[in-house]
Amino acid sequence: MAPRTVLLALANLLIPVAILTFATGFFPYKPFMPGLAEYEELKWEGNNATDSQQPPEAPFDKLVFMVVDALRSDFVYSKESGMSFVQSLIRDGTALPFTAHATSPTITMPRVKAITTGSIPSFLDVILNFAESDTTSTLATQDTWLAQIKAKRFGNKQGKLVMYGDDTWLKLFPDFFERADGTSSFFVSDFTEVDNNVTRHVPNELLNEDWNAMIMHYLGLDHIGHKAGPKSPNMLPKQKEMDDIVRTIYSAIEIEDHLANTLFVLCGDHGMNEGGNHGGSSPGETSPALVFMSPKLTKITHGRPIVGSPSKPKTEGEFDYYRTVEQSDIAPTLSGLLGFPVPRNNLGVFLSEFLGFWDNNLDRIQLLYRNAKQIKHIVEATYTSQSFDDQALAPGHGLSDCDYSDSGEKLACRWNRFVRGLAHDEEDVQQAHLTKFMHDAQDIMSSAASNYDVPRLFLGTAFAFLICVLSFFTLPSLRPTSSAGLYYFLTLGLYAVLMFASSYVEEEHNFWYWITSGWVFYLFLHSVRKKQNSTWILHPALAVLVIHRVIRRWNQTGQKFAGADDIVTSGIFHGNNSILLWVLVGATYLDVTLRVSRHYARSVVTLSNPLYRKQLDPQPLEHHRMIGSLVALPLCGTAFIFKIAFTVKDAPELTYTLTSNVMAWVETLDLVLLARMVFGGIAFSFAGILFAEYQRSTRRAKRNVKGHGDLAITFFDLLTLFLLTQTKAQNIPLYLLFRIQVFSLSHLALTPTRTTLTTLLLSQTAFYALGLNNSISSIDLSNAYNGVSGYNVLAVGVLVFLSNWSGPVYWSLAGVLLLRSYGRPSTPPPASGSRAGGGKRSWVVQEHAHLHALANKTEPNEQHHSEPHHSADRWRTHVSLLTLFTGVMLTSVMAACTALRTHLFIWTVFSPKYLFAMAWGLAWHLGVTLGLGGLVWWMGSW
Repeated sequence: MAPRTVLLALANLLIPVAILTFATGFFPYKPFMPGLAEYEELKWEGNNATDSQQPPEAPFDKLVFMVVDALRSDFVYSKESGMSFVQSLIRDGTALPFTAHATSPTITMPRVKAITTGSIPSFLDVILNFAESDTTSTLATQDTWLAQIKAKRFGNKQGKLVMYGDDTWLKLFPDFFERADGTSSFFVSDFTEVDNNVTRHVPNELLNEDWNAMIMHYLGLDHIGHKAGPKSPNMLPKQKEMDDIVRTIYSAIEIEDHLANTLFVLCGDHGMNEGGNHGGSSPGETSPALVFMSPKLTKITHGRPIVGSPSKPKTEGEFDYYRTVEQSDIAPTLSGLLGFPVPRNNLGVFLSEFLGFWDNNLDRIQLLYRNAKQIKHIVEATYTSQSFDDQALAPGHGLSDCDYSDSGEKLACRWNRFVRGLAHDEEDVQQAHLTKFMHDAQDIMSSAASNYDVPRLFLGTAFAFLICVLSFFTLPSLRPTSSAGLYYFLTLGLYAVLMFASSYVEEEHNFWYWITSGWVFYLFLHSVRKKQNSTWILHPALAVLVIHRVIRRWNQTGQKFAGADDIVTSGIFHGNNSILLWVLVGATYLDVTLRVSRHYARSVVTLSNPLYRKQLDPQPLEHHRMIGSLVALPLCGTAFIFKIAFTVKDAPELTYTLTSNVMAWVETLDLVLLARMVFGGIAFSFAGILFAEYQRSTRRAKRNVKGHGDLAITFFDLLTLFLLTQTKAQNIPLYLLFRIQVFSLSHLALTPTRTTLTTLLLSQTAFYALGLNNSISSIDLSNAYNGVSGYNVLAVGVLVFLSNWSGPVYWSLAGVLLLRSYGRPSTPPPASGSRAGGGKRSWVVQEHAHLHALANKTEPNEQHHSEPHHSADRWRTHVSLLTLFTGVMLTSVMAACTALRTHLFIWTVFSPKYLFAMAWGLAWHLGVTLGLGGLVWWMGSW
């Protein structure tokens, strides 16, 4: 084995090593204090002298906790909201409204952890959130308000819990619930049944007296957001449905005696952006609603100014309705209102609005004091060098305004100031000191750096840099220098630098759009200068450039202009104009059908008449092509029908031009069965064509004649049909544009290095053109369950990747086909009736090509000396260039995350970028570039 091949293999083996090494240092599990918290004995001095204090009596003994997934604050509080009953409770003073700030990542599992523990979850929960079979993220051993309720005795009975809805709760709290009925949160095509499965249990549970907490988690509203965004026509009816459920529960609380002391909490785990997704840190994603409801709340709202509802946000264009609190504040607030200790790992602060339930000032101080002492334990464990003594100091002793730059000193000062005030200050001053300490501690501890394993960070980055070094030495000689090589290294250099700027990471698509435009424009100028095309108006490079400009405007992506108008959202594909979309979708499927039918026709002629079998490479005749079309139509037609049926349920606003009869028919179709028919048809088709091409390959091998790579093209075309199935309807026309670009590039006679660079740039462009960016909220789950009736981690994981990376997958394999065609005759192989020549061109064609080359005066340094000609060398150089790019990408992202690990945006910008880098390195480079690309390269030799 050649030394370069060994180095290249070693470089690729290091990719998962580098990624996993860095990830274990960057995403460690945050340590937590085990066990359940218990009430501590409090000893006060001075004005509050007492040996101990019993906890204040709790005003509630039951809890109904209703989570509506992705319940953004405006869905409840704005004039456009459908939740009129909740708004009436706010006006009547029987509901207290808040906007609960949800920190990034804004996805369900870490948000539920924050709500129940009061702590800040690990960013690693982003990955665990998608792994539904994961059990390592359980909260069974952590202190939560669920564990406290379960451990508390209510009268002479132990606390009991029931749960209905998102099965994330069942994973986090195994064996916690007396009764439960979980629903998978990833069947995002379901708007109704997923919620009906929760609601059907509500009437009976409201009559049961054996539970102390009922948790409900509704998913339908979140699914609507994922499918069609917050402005979907389905959104308002869903809000009204949720409002009716609130009405049912609140009415029962008013009527049923055993529910008289029930606290009803309505909240969202996160919000959603204008695209209907979540996971990032935009205002819409981090601003869910939070409402506490009970007839008993009139005690604390009586005499206060009437709260208006509906309302407007404090900041125009934002979602900050009423007072904004932290989502972690829910845990200590429930602890005080239901009478159990604050969870040990809590960083939340008891909401001061509820202190009015206790008439005695000492009770109020005690609630805050217990909350503050619990937070102090976490602070003490973090800042071990500071003194957080509970002994009162003399007035003025060693205390300043606590404006220390050091966080530990600041918190120690705040605590000592409160302890001193216990002996000398009035209750309101003590309350102010406690609140100030807790809010400062919450801010500091929430924003503090993670428990990084810095040596692992450096080791992972070093491995990534070693990948760069090894892959660099596998490249062919850099002398003489080519324009493609210079542009390639310029792209790598600019990319590496930009990874250290958060704004550029958020808007990375602009870098790829412009760097691609510049390269294609260079190809145009170079070709015109060489007079390789007779007219510049119809120049293939110019066609690629014009289409690239259209593709850029197809989906608006990034953070700065998220939700801005683009081709998809401009209205030209919606409503009565949706006929234009389906014409383009139909044209895309027709193009694929025609290409697939040619492969069928080749198989028919290969396996039919024995007379054809005697020929070396028989070409299909008219009746063969007819049979091929008849075979291809059922498969491609089924795929097209599936896409229509899927879109009717997924985005009905794109199907308004369909007749009522068509709509009624497709709504009766089983989407899972249709998808399986498409996938199965693709698999069987490839198996049949593979057998036919094997027969041809066997005949050619006997005569020592090489094939034309038809099997590789077959695989590519069938994979394209699969990718269309995994793509949203509004993005399918992009593949027709991609096809035109591939056709145009095939007429540019690109060298191998230029081919690799061009398809690398177009792979990156396609990723962002399909509407994705470096935010977790851009991940589309709508096609994750095509053909899957239940959760299968492998199947769903593959479908999620292929549906989101479909553009890069397409261009990666298209690049392999273009690379395979380098150096092949530009004229097609002779027809079956031509004289035997084994595929050789006539001397007239050869002489014409020779004269044409002389006329063009091709530069040898640019076109030949620096380019690999042997097939194996071309493939190795292709892999080397892409491996070097992957190494530079990983090195720059890892270095940026390491250097900026204390940056304000480390969890909102750089951490998601690293997760995407993991996907690019493992799934795209190793899985697609090397795996599928290597398979296509091998099939190209048939």
